[in-house]
Amino acid sequence: MEFSLSGNSLKIFARSVTCLARIGTELVFQSSSSQLTLNTLNSSRSAFQSITFKQDFFDVYTVSGAQVKCSVLLKAICSVLRTPLSNIERLAVLLSDPGASKLQWTLNCNSGMKKTYWVTCTIEPDFQHLSLDREKFPSSFVVRPRDLNRLLANFQTNLQEITVIATEPFVAPPDAIDQIGGKAVELRSYIDPTKENDSSLHTQLWIDPGEEFVQYTHTGHPVDVTFGVKELKAFLSFCESCEVDIHLYFDKAGEPILMVPKFGLDDGPGSNFDTTLVLATMLVSQIDAGNSSEPPPSGDIGATPRQGTNGNTANPSEHTKIWSELSGSAAKGGNNAESRQFPDVRNQSTRERSTVQQERTVNISTDVAAELIRHPEDFHSTEPDEPRQQQQQPGDDTRVFSQRHPRNWVDADEDDDDDTDDSELCIQSTPPRS
Repeated sequence: MEFSLSGNSLKIFARSVTCLARIGTELVFQSSSSQLTLNTLNSSRSAFQSITFKQDFFDVYTVSGAQVKCSVLLKAICSVLRTPLSNIERLAVLLSDPGASKLQWTLNCNSGMKKTYWVTCTIEPDFQHLSLDREKFPSSFVVRPRDLNRLLANFQTNLQEITVIATEPFVAPPDAIDQIGGKAVELRSYIDPTKENDSSLHTQLWIDPGEEFVQYTHTGHPVDVTFGVKELKAFLSFCESCEVDIHLYFDKAGEPILMVPKFGLDDGPGSNFDTTLVLATMLVSQIDAGNSSEPPPSGDIGATPRQGTNGNTANPSEHTKIWSELSGSAAKGGNNAESRQFPDVRNQSTRERSTVQQERTVNISTDVAAELIRHPEDFHSTEPDEPRQQQQQPGDDTRVFSQRHPRNWVDADEDDDDDTDDSELCIQSTPPRS
């Protein structure tokens, strides 16, 4: 097997290797007389990406035999392509025979320098082949990479999984098409319900497909899929660098999700490369686990309430609605989301006022209260003679009295120990409280 490439083909090939390196660790070559296929599988076997280059993609492409297969580490290939592409004139790859142990990479630089690398092939390569029919997926949408990147920017950068909920678009009457809009798609950050002390930020986006997507197809009941964000961003960067849209196919929770580039009408039929990313989805449906797709009222963070799960809104849809919350005290698993959407911020100030009032009172024991009753003339009160506004709760033995009891003074104990007559006891008046 031997091939060489340059110019724009070299840039696309380097971007393909970079994208594959963000998915898995091993690069598998499967070459035939008509095309070259590069694929990789991640360590958890939940993501598989395959990139196919046709024969006219290369400057030179030769394969001896029916099919040649080999496997190398992606880390080593990334080291080879570390040289800036602007300094590379041509890249040539050679596998002398199907059983060779090393793959030769040659870089012809613009300065006349020639760099040659020998990358060792893995002893036990893992060859995978996955075939999925795109026409069998009932739901799909096409989105521009810059639009999807803008939507994902609302989520935390360390988010690992994201949930996409698709509902049937709302069909408005012709005379009300400008006043009524349905946000039929929801993007929701997925947080592991088994994680303790979860303080991550939960974010939900309600999207109008007509505003954010190029194409949207879904009929029937709402469905959701939860998949990894890392692989999605890797594929997003590849499609954005190649200036192509992303076509995403999915069925339901537990079924794989398929992503492919959506080429335009000009270069679609004549495109000389294609790529496919297949991601595994979580088995548990987030719709069944807990229906928390109700957005907060319009008074909170500008979100518009929805009716049911069909994504329809009562107000005109002019932009994507976004809602976020910290989940430090939120219920796990997405249950009781309504109670998590309205944190009572005013409780903190109320508690602070209660604490200040509690500090201003002193709880006196029962025997001290009896002494107060026997000698009421020894205590002076500056409080106005007004009816008490706070009534003692039944069953509460705690009595609240004035702070002017002798035991509240520093020398109160000394006065109690004296054998002097009660009439000689002199207590100073309490200075005004500042």
